[in-house]
Amino acid sequence: MQFFPAISIEMLNTKKMLLQETQNSIKQINDFLPINGTDYIELYVGNCKQAAHYYQTSFGFQPLAYAGLATGLRDRESYVIQQGKIRLILTSPLHGGTEIGRQIDQHGDGVKVILWVDDARDAYLETISRGAKSYFEPIIEEDEFGKVVRSGIHTYGYTVHVFVERSDYKGTFLPNFSSWKPKYKPSSAGLKYVDHIVGNVGWNGMNEWVNFYGKVMGFNQLVSFDDKDISTEYTALMSKVMSNGIGRIKFPINEPAEGKKRSQVEEYLDFYAGAGVQHIAVATEDIITTVIHLRDNGVEFLQVPESYYEELIARIGDIDEGIEQLCQLGILVD
Repeated sequence: MQFFPAISIEMLNTKKMLLQETQNSIKQINDFLPINGTDYIELYVGNCKQAAHYYQTSFGFQPLAYAGLATGLRDRESYVIQQGKIRLILTSPLHGGTEIGRQIDQHGDGVKVILWVDDARDAYLETISRGAKSYFEPIIEEDEFGKVVRSGIHTYGYTVHVFVERSDYKGTFLPNFSSWKPKYKPSSAGLKYVDHIVGNVGWNGMNEWVNFYGKVMGFNQLVSFDDKDISTEYTALMSKVMSNGIGRIKFPINEPAEGKKRSQVEEYLDFYAGAGVQHIAVATEDIITTVIHLRDNGVEFLQVPESYYEELIARIGDIDEGIEQLCQLGILVD
């Protein structure tokens, strides 16, 4: 299911979360970078209002906040939408010559900011002291609803991580944003929260960024897949999944592997012109109901060969859902 040309969205059934027990058991005694969850994900897009309407209509996101000329911004415009604990900021430039516009020109629509809730000052100092490159130093943003502290560091490609401290803020979203309350509010599709975010990096780049998340952010390697685990007759890739101290944040890092044809990671790197976020995986309590809802809203899903389901039970054992319905909807199980 296409999220943007260079990004896709993956849905996971919370009842079927693979490795859940392992993730919940991960403990790090001295977690120098405690992360409470995903605060928001910001995407740079060519037309933020149009993109917001798409996510509302097709995916059931709800309007939340707005920033632009009406709130005092002169260079960009943003719409914020929300579903469950998932918040997306869709941002577009208001004139030429901006950083946002240059990134869209070079890469197309894509994820710019992956962002977590934490102590923004300590998070910045801890990561910078361990070798992170600064995106911006801690800043305090205030309005009549309180204050927010934010800071940021660079990661792979043009992707950045921004730390948010909002315990002293009571507003709708962030300072310089106003509430956005249009009459159009579509029904929810049942999306709950961000489960993981996958990054694609270049040849021999996976271990570099695995080491970055381990050293700079204190993440642990949760699981690893090589080209024998993720491959077809023609293409292959390698992946390592990094997770923070309590297992709440998970970042798989992919790199290409040799095959008879170019892998999906290679194609991503070519079309996106560099490393970046490949897909966002979101959780739902009932994936069948969610997929039917999205399909009825016009979302087009990837087609799964029927042969995948022919020996599914033999591979994984009994499951609650009916194989025929899973096949009709193209839902993967193992």
